[in-house]
Amino acid sequence: MNAVKIISAAREQLSALTGLSVDTVSGVNRDDKGWVVEIEMAELRQIPNSSDVLASYQVRLNDKGDIVSYVRTHRYYRGQVRA
Repeated sequence: MNAVKIISAAREQLSALTGLSVDTVSGVNRDDKGWVVEIEMAELRQIPNSSDVLASYQVRLNDKGDIVSYVRTHRYYRGQVRA
């Protein structure tokens, strides 16, 4: 699988597992164990949207595009500057 297909698989499967909507994909990397995709998800939508609570997830997929693990690595407000 190529990176585009892996990203699509990661988005679809993580959304199904968590029930959350994907906001954006912030990274993808291939290593000797498969693929790692960094995904930002909206955990809580608010008005105004600058106060939405987002979370970063690191998702590991095998070469077939199946999620083998995922972990939330960070939570933050959309308007918050991340260093």
